[in-house]
Amino acid sequence: MTDPGSSRPGKIIAVHLNYRSRADQRGRTPATPSYFFKPSSSIASSGGTLERPAGAELLAFEGEIALILGRTVRRVSPEDGWAAVGGVTAANDFGIYDLRTADKGSNVRSKGGDGFTPLGPLMIPAESVDPGALRVRTWLNGTLVQDDTTTGLLFPFGQLVADLSQLMTLEEGDVILTGTPAGSSVAQPGDVVEVEVDSPTAAGIPTTGRLVTTITEGTVPFGNFGNKPSVDDTQREEAWGTRELAGLETPAVFELTDELKTRITSVGTATLSSQLRKRGLNNVSIDGLQSTRPDVRLVGRARTLRYIPNREDLFASHGGGYNAQKRAFDALGPDDVLVMEARGERGTGTVGDILALRAQVRGAAGIVTDGGVRDYDAVAALDMPTYSAGAHPAVLGRRHVPWDADITIACGGTAVQPGDIIVGDADGVLVIPPALVEEIVTDAIAQEQEETFIAEQVAAGEGVDGLYPMNAEWKSRYATWKETRS
Repeated sequence: MTDPGSSRPGKIIAVHLNYRSRADQRGRTPATPSYFFKPSSSIASSGGTLERPAGAELLAFEGEIALILGRTVRRVSPEDGWAAVGGVTAANDFGIYDLRTADKGSNVRSKGGDGFTPLGPLMIPAESVDPGALRVRTWLNGTLVQDDTTTGLLFPFGQLVADLSQLMTLEEGDVILTGTPAGSSVAQPGDVVEVEVDSPTAAGIPTTGRLVTTITEGTVPFGNFGNKPSVDDTQREEAWGTRELAGLETPAVFELTDELKTRITSVGTATLSSQLRKRGLNNVSIDGLQSTRPDVRLVGRARTLRYIPNREDLFASHGGGYNAQKRAFDALGPDDVLVMEARGERGTGTVGDILALRAQVRGAAGIVTDGGVRDYDAVAALDMPTYSAGAHPAVLGRRHVPWDADITIACGGTAVQPGDIIVGDADGVLVIPPALVEEIVTDAIAQEQEETFIAEQVAAGEGVDGLYPMNAEWKSRYATWKETRS
């Protein structure tokens, strides 16, 4: 086949998310592949034009590697999946983000338009290349904007063929679009988008050549008998790739500065707790936990991970491989505290020495779990504190399935959201809403200064009546005392 875009396959199946770079950009990593269909009428050849529909704003390109089935298969194994592929070619999975809301996830209109799946210009025979050593690149008006290899795939090509063939017969000529790497963005009328797939390490560096598509402006408006294009800032951000590229303001992010950490560390959790209570926040302590390092203060931003009760079929699909637990630990950064919801279940470990060490190497401030800890002595030997419900030798799968991360969770009887400030010492662990941190710490420092004065007076023999809390006379004496300390 010299021009894959010149004939129509029986079906086109596209993978939603399959490159680690794209998953990192989107902030979510699937445990298993998911798919959508594109109509065969969306196929186009290299060198053609693609119309951005009138009234649409966000026509996004996605350079991809397309698999072209070389034979009909049903229920093949992942090991045999690649053998069913006849060749690979370049593809561009165009989509109109303005129509995603109307599609409700189906992508029928947003990605099913005429010409929205250009293929070609050449096909590389599958037997001539290593599927793990292919490269896909995309250029926008001559500038390289996507550049990745199949070493970055979440789901190898053989797995995709096997997974799909469990349910349906894959026929000779069918096309599987295998996902796009990071760098996908928006194309405007007049732009030229080019995609090339090659195998840089293979003999002769086989290539598909560049798949070229020129974008034009549509002139025929959508009718009133269906959904019309509609966008919001969420769609703009996803289409362009970042808020900055979309021209959107970046929301202010709470910054846990070194100066603020020092101020937080200067006061105890007991004082912080009393300040939270004065503001009506009584349910902000993570209860029932003990620290591996009670001598080390914990101060950081919450990252969250949720475990659900173990169910064998769900553990089989979500518990192995690069699961949500491992992804959460790999995503940690300086000053992060991984807070894990284990439903207070103490009958297994929710973290062991390897992942705890990974957290410390990543610069995390600590770990908090209302479940158990394996390899307790090794975890306790780390510089970083880990708060848990105690030690337990059993592995995670005895009671838990790692499910999802960076969501609102419950841990030790309180709600924790990503970005909350986590503070811990020998008295326990507190959750402080970021918006209240500055005023709570300021008042806590003032409170501890008052309590230092009161303690000095009690040590000197004064009674607590009128002193604790201070009446007007003692407040006057305290003011004088403060002046001598300034």
